[in-house]
Amino acid sequence: MGTVYDFTVKDREGNEKSLKDYEGKVLLIVNTATGCGFTPHYDPLEAMYKELKEKGFEILDFPCNQFAGQAPDSDEKINEFCTMKFGTEFPRFAKIEVNGENALPLFAFLATEKPFEGFGKGIKNAALEKFANANNKKFGEKAYIKWNFTKFLVNRKGEVVARFEPTVDMEEVKQAVEAEL
Repeated sequence: MGTVYDFTVKDREGNEKSLKDYEGKVLLIVNTATGCGFTPHYDPLEAMYKELKEKGFEILDFPCNQFAGQAPDSDEKINEFCTMKFGTEFPRFAKIEVNGENALPLFAFLATEKPFEGFGKGIKNAALEKFANANNKKFGEKAYIKWNFTKFLVNRKGEVVARFEPTVDMEEVKQAVEAEL
């Protein structure tokens, strides 16, 4: 079994960035979109980042436009939106695909380590699952991520220890992060 440190990604400027640079830190890796109903997650994400980064915590933000076209802008415009509207300071990378033939290998790895187990109970979650399944049908077996703001928690050894769907309360995510720190 590998770790997230085996992967290289592209930063917003298109430069290669090894995730080995984050070795020894607790990571929360998130696929995001600026026009999603879950975009307000940026507020608790940034608050968590500010509170915990000195303890060795990093959030890695990967914009993705594969879910109902909710992140159509350029990397520069996405970054401008997130920093101006939500004051985000955590690293944001180049826009990626998380599903299909062109899925970033990192996300295929994350989803293989911690597969989708559902959005949870309730009418809203059932509706999201139905919509997500229709959206992701085109990706078949390579539909790794079901929706924007899916979060993967990685321990200090680079191992994927948890997956949080966008419907999970952000306080639960924070508690899991703090337990790893």
